[in-house]
Amino acid sequence: MKIGILGAGALGCAMGGVLTEAGHEVWLINRHAGQVDVMNTRGLILRTGGIDRTVAVRAAATAGPVGTVELVIVLVKSFHTAEAMQAALSLLGPQTTVLSLQNGLGHEDVLAGIVGRERLLAGKTYVGGTQLAPGHVIAGTVNKLTLIGELDGGVSARVRRMADVFNQAGLDTTVSDNIMGAIWDKLLVNVATGALSAISRLPYGLLYQSPELQACAVAAVSEAMAVARASGVTLSIAEPGDAWRMAGAGLPYEFKPSMLQSLEKGSRTEIDYINGAVVRQGEKVGVPTPVNQTLVACIKGIERGLPR
Repeated sequence: MKIGILGAGALGCAMGGVLTEAGHEVWLINRHAGQVDVMNTRGLILRTGGIDRTVAVRAAATAGPVGTVELVIVLVKSFHTAEAMQAALSLLGPQTTVLSLQNGLGHEDVLAGIVGRERLLAGKTYVGGTQLAPGHVIAGTVNKLTLIGELDGGVSARVRRMADVFNQAGLDTTVSDNIMGAIWDKLLVNVATGALSAISRLPYGLLYQSPELQACAVAAVSEAMAVARASGVTLSIAEPGDAWRMAGAGLPYEFKPSMLQSLEKGSRTEIDYINGAVVRQGEKVGVPTPVNQTLVACIKGIERGLPR
């Protein structure tokens, strides 16, 4: 299958690398030309279990050189979704499927307005990636679940095919008939660790040694679960502590979530689409979210202090 990964940062490279190893024609689209040059010249280095391996990949700074693909996996930062998809319309052929695996809530509506709802699959992945250097990524792909589904909850031939492609590459993937529930489940995992790691500047190894941080994480997730239930969403995560445990399961000591990676690079985070989404939805359904409001405020304060 010919696949374009739109927004091939650490996570996109981790997934794209293993899909390439499985024999698919994968294009890693990353707007940073320097990273593209490194990957095209030297290859992509994936680190799994502390061991590095090099994968010969195709990379491009824009969609132009790629041509049409069968599947577009959207992994750009939430606030770049519309701009990135508009610039990548050349990837779309008559039968192209667009799959969002982004963090947070609301991307499907943005993408539907650009490519048409009929093209879309939604999904959530617990695969992790941490960039060590340009073209060098820790790939947290082992035993990390990905869920994909049709927006209407149906189980179609195309979604089964995409799941088969992922599974054959070693990406543990399940077709969901409750994809909005799956999106909220993943949101809970992001709520548990993303902002707290970014505020404390701690990788997972140190984050998970702090009972105070764990208590704060569980409180934030508890709020988010109350909001989801008040919104009529069916969750598979039963207890707030489960989200905390799921977030760190199988990931190395040095792993850093994307929110911390963003701040370390001096760039904006996706806080508005994660904890901020919980706050906004809580306001709509009348559920208070003081812990998430505080986490949002702290991240906003850090962002304001970043070099401009």
